[in-house]
Amino acid sequence: MRRLVLLVEDSETAVLMMRMQLELLGYRVTIARNGAEAVAKAAAELPDIIIMDMQMPVMSGMEAAAQIRQNPKTKSIPILAATAKAMSGDREKCLASGCDAYLAKPFTHRVLGAEIQKLLKDSP
Repeated sequence: MRRLVLLVEDSETAVLMMRMQLELLGYRVTIARNGAEAVAKAAAELPDIIIMDMQMPVMSGMEAAAQIRQNPKTKSIPILAATAKAMSGDREKCLASGCDAYLAKPFTHRVLGAEIQKLLKDSP
């Protein structure tokens, strides 16, 4: 069975591009449009990995990552921060919030695929 990716992104353009990249890489994709929806979908669907934008309405990616880490059902799901937030210190803030890795947008599908493989290999 193909692995399930929860893609958390509020930009329709980014959703379309990343969904296509992920499906080409062989993953099933479910979408959340904000951090609150991500927390709920992570608990309900238990994806293999979460790709999380950091700047979203309702609840930020950092807040969502922190809440996902607090839930015993979802705390071990790898979270990849995929964000345009690429200022000094942003990577560290993302990792401190509970994300396992960080990619600055834009990135190629090869880079995305390699990072996902690394995280899935390292996850229990």
